[in-house]
Amino acid sequence: MSRGDRHANVAFFVPHLGCPNQCSFCNQRTISGQQHPPSPEEVRWICREALDRLGERAAQAEIAFFGGSFTAIERGYMVSLLEAAAPLVGEGRFSGIRLSTRPDAVGEEVLELLGNYGVTVIELGAQSMDDRVLRRNLRGHTASQVEDASERIHRHGFSLGLQMMTGLDGQSSESCLDTAARLAELEPECVRIYPTVVLKGTLLAERYLNGAYAPPPLEETVSLGARLLDFFEEKEIPVIRFGLHASREVEGQMLAGGYHPALRELCEARRFLFREQAVLEKHFPKGWAEPVRLAVNPRDISKALGQKRKNLQLLEQEGWRVFMVQDENVGVGRIQLKHS
Repeated sequence: MSRGDRHANVAFFVPHLGCPNQCSFCNQRTISGQQHPPSPEEVRWICREALDRLGERAAQAEIAFFGGSFTAIERGYMVSLLEAAAPLVGEGRFSGIRLSTRPDAVGEEVLELLGNYGVTVIELGAQSMDDRVLRRNLRGHTASQVEDASERIHRHGFSLGLQMMTGLDGQSSESCLDTAARLAELEPECVRIYPTVVLKGTLLAERYLNGAYAPPPLEETVSLGARLLDFFEEKEIPVIRFGLHASREVEGQMLAGGYHPALRELCEARRFLFREQAVLEKHFPKGWAEPVRLAVNPRDISKALGQKRKNLQLLEQEGWRVFMVQDENVGVGRIQLKHS
């Protein structure tokens, strides 16, 4: 079972099924760790096992079909998976069915079908709202198709989730921030952000190995991630996933890119570094001789310090000696200057 910030999922992966083309970055079997699609019998068995394990908590959990393009897979197989899952939704059991798919695979007819089987949330793999980036990475759809599909999903009464990537071939930080702004305008219930990881056996790996593509350094990925997390928080849109799940499959197949087993934690710490810098720049010149005390809520102390106290080290390099103290009176996510 996978857990995001707000959702618990009994997740099934249907790698590559339904995809009309191979995107430059995609190797779903490595990403999911799964080599074959699930059978309806496996869906029933695993879900019933999860119901027994979760007890009353199952009423807040979802059955989720990820990977591939669920609404574009062979129709009989898609319906068989839904028929296996649908009877387990409601009456104190699972809260609904969540699925991910392509923006160009959610027409009126399939949305009506999904509504008959207890589907509650549809996530679209938008990845970018820059048509040039989408073409460069062989996505096979346009930004306008993301907008049109989102409108249909809302109109049919489903909750909308949107997925975006950073560090794609031809994609700048400015393009990513513009994508975030355009996705927020579509009023999603949640967002997932996936920095690009170069995996063996992909077109992006070929481009990387021949020097045609260079992924952003991890530091750049972390700084951009911090800005994106801030942006979506301001819009009150939860980011329920940031980065690929840590796994041996990914670590064994990756060549380069925005991967770290604690990537979100690094981004959260970078958010605090930016806030710390803002407080210090407001009150003290760089090279200030006296130590400065900054207070944070105890729940935030690890983020404020940074991994291996990196935030304090970076601030010292910029000319500030900072001591971080814990104060329960400081709001979560905030920083307060403590005068001696």
